Amino acid sequence: MVSKVTTASQGPEFSELVQGYWRLAEWGMTAQKRLSFLKQHIDLGITTVDHADIYGNYQCESLFGEALKLEPSVRDKIEIVTKCDIMLRGDSFPMRKINHYDTSEKHIYESVDNSLARLNIEQIDVLLIHRPDALMDADEVSNAFNELYKVGKVKHFGVSNFTPSQFNLLQSRLSKSLVTNQVEINPLNFDVAHDGTLDMLQMNRIRPMAWSCLGGGSIFTGSTNQAKRVREELETIRTEIDAKSIDQVIYAWVKTLPSMPIPIIGSGNIDRVKAAVDSLTLTLTREQWYRVWVASKGHGVP
Repeated sequence: MVSKVTTASQGPEFSELVQGYWRLAEWGMTAQKRLSFLKQHIDLGITTVDHADIYGNYQCESLFGEALKLEPSVRDKIEIVTKCDIMLRGDSFPMRKINHYDTSEKHIYESVDNSLARLNIEQIDVLLIHRPDALMDADEVSNAFNELYKVGKVKHFGVSNFTPSQFNLLQSRLSKSLVTNQVEINPLNFDVAHDGTLDMLQMNRIRPMAWSCLGGGSIFTGSTNQAKRVREELETIRTEIDAKSIDQVIYAWVKTLPSMPIPIIGSGNIDRVKAAVDSLTLTLTREQWYRVWVASKGHGVP
């Protein structure tokens, strides 16, 4: 059973694994099957779900909301995370010439209202700024966050893919602490372990959320020398720790980091989700962790 963890001193409780729904539109599920999948991972203890307004070209929140509408009481059993500020061009927005970011107060309000309507809920548990915006006015974002909290539309706030300085800039304007930074962590890309991002979060006792833990599948199928080295090392470690699959080794590898990342699962296959849950019983030695580091970098530690 998956346990609950607190993301920050003033933060919410999340399940120690999060179910990601960014590929929900690709799963080909009916609304009833979506609801059944949701209830299955809730039964495993995975109660936190991750969304963004843009996922599935703005479809995934609505697909999830349709499932919730079938059994509204399920809402009380989950914590919903969603994101805003990416502006995608496409058929739905022909006036947009390029993809860009928008952290204006006006857009944050509009995005939250749209997410609430699509998800068929009255309050978002955690709202994240999805990507750093070079034009972000921290005071303007702070005003939006304060108002959304005041009117009860959002409980907590965080960011995604922010550098330490970007995180600290926004935090400096807020009376309510940011509760997480959702960042990419996997054996092919773990720059945040060395650029100060995870150090800053550990210093402030804020747990990151880890996206793309499996590298978008490239760890399993990639043909680069890096992917081949990592795959081979993970397989060797898998046999050493008696794991069922290398994805379990990867989740254990991510959770070994002292900032205590909360991995996001991207699969809509409940057996893969169960395998991720089973990974919580696995531990790596420091040497095993660094063997993956060396395989990824292609050289020994300095």
